[in-house]
Amino acid sequence: MKTLSQAQSKTSSQQFSFTGNSSANVIIGNQKLTINDVARVARNGTLVSLTNNTDILQGIQASCDYINNAVESGEPIYGVTSGFGGMANVAISREQASELQTNLVWFLKTGAGNKLPLADVRAAMLLRANSHMRGASGIRLELIKRMEIFLNAGVTPYVYEFGSIGASGDLVPLSYITGSLIGLDPSFKVDFNGKEMDAPTALRQLNLSPLTLLPKEGLAMMNGTSVMTGIAANCVYDTQILTAIAMGVHALDIQALNGTNQSFHPFIHNSKPHPGQLWAADQMISLLANSQLVRDELDGKHDYRDHELIQDRYSLRCLPQYLGPIVDGISQIAKQIEIEINSVTDNPLIDVDNQASYHGGNFLGQYVGMGMDHLRYYIGLLAKHLDVQIALLASPEFSNGLPPSLLGNRERKVNMGLKGLQICGNSIMPLLTFYGNSIADRFPTHAEQFNQNINSQGYTSATLARRSVDIFQNYVAIALMFGVQAVDLRTYKKTGHYDARACLSPATERLYSAVRHVVGQKPTSDRPYIWNDNEQGLDEHIARISADIAAGGVIVQAVQDILPCLH
Repeated sequence: MKTLSQAQSKTSSQQFSFTGNSSANVIIGNQKLTINDVARVARNGTLVSLTNNTDILQGIQASCDYINNAVESGEPIYGVTSGFGGMANVAISREQASELQTNLVWFLKTGAGNKLPLADVRAAMLLRANSHMRGASGIRLELIKRMEIFLNAGVTPYVYEFGSIGASGDLVPLSYITGSLIGLDPSFKVDFNGKEMDAPTALRQLNLSPLTLLPKEGLAMMNGTSVMTGIAANCVYDTQILTAIAMGVHALDIQALNGTNQSFHPFIHNSKPHPGQLWAADQMISLLANSQLVRDELDGKHDYRDHELIQDRYSLRCLPQYLGPIVDGISQIAKQIEIEINSVTDNPLIDVDNQASYHGGNFLGQYVGMGMDHLRYYIGLLAKHLDVQIALLASPEFSNGLPPSLLGNRERKVNMGLKGLQICGNSIMPLLTFYGNSIADRFPTHAEQFNQNINSQGYTSATLARRSVDIFQNYVAIALMFGVQAVDLRTYKKTGHYDARACLSPATERLYSAVRHVVGQKPTSDRPYIWNDNEQGLDEHIARISADIAAGGVIVQAVQDILPCLH
């Protein structure tokens, strides 16, 4: 399979490369998928395979047979022999049952705004296929197979950022996926390995013919939470990575501020044993181990230091207590999203064993909506904490002797250090806290003839989370730059040279070296990361670091010891 390039969209700055890695296929239908599985397929192009489990395949066919029999007998079933939503009182004849499904695609083709990132659409296709493999939706294996083919061939429908209220699932976004899968019309566009193409042409290149939807199939494809959940899964995955990097940044900052490790002593946190708090304290002990820049006070002793405070300020000392509930919250969101990933979310659902169908509401994306509201709130809190640390580093009154704005060459009087970088960070942090406002509680009660009279706004919450994650990625890049410059300057104050590798803990040295590698500046003993203002454009460094994080590069690899605990 050719390498795929993530099409740039105005909704996301991230680019991803899909290489069709077949060494460890993700099997759809045999077992529950994880957020990591979703990321592997959506981001890395890991190939997927539908299970060949006979019982599962027979269940899929049995659900189709149930629908066919219901149509033939005229049994009243919502969206099969009736109209949709507030027009469900309209009876649909057997002769119109298939046309009803195709018309559903057409009247829902109303998306607006920018295109979603391809990785999020790939995640949505994976989850839609996974849902249908449960055999409760009345959809042919052939149509499910199309999603497998699209994923493995790098064919991704264009889906738009506006159109779903998260009530009856993601009707409008999923109409674009459905129309593309069946090759309904050239107006449905796809990305085919980086090339824009109309859906019928893409099918021909895949040696596939257009499909006509059978009864229930359009509704089964479009009535579900797969797009919002796919976006949410990717956002949770990204946030876990950014949280791990943020932990590394805090460890750099504590060393740069000549902080103590005493605040992370197990005795303190066993006395208030919230899981996230215990985890954060334990991680910080590990991250700071064998550092020459921290005050080693795990023995319980306290050190007076030339008019400095006997204990660290709250942003250092209370780090586990502050980050703990955030870590716990992200963990809870991840659990809820994984349940949604492995759920059947269309309506009606078919109980093959009891030959019954049930009208329900699994399509309501309330868990996703509230989860993504909370995720954005947590991202704002993470940014707020980093912002406080940056302020300490930049202010000589609070930095325990570091130069103002972390100046490098103080002999060059026009140098202003990282003053501009801090201002850029200051412009981002309030936006992230603003994005932390909820949207799940803001819904129109009059939607679709008052049928969808309670909505989750899960899709909008998820797309806002995508925006929040992308912005936070840039903020983390800025925080890393501050941390690297600060430990260089602290090293000079301690040793008379600037190469922080000699003094950092082994865990943070890996992160420090990764950042220096990404920005193209090898550490030296005669100057810190930033020496003179006019020797580099820091905007380029922000972009390089952010791109490396997005690609899962060396910076992400440097925090691999933290990531398994978060995942």
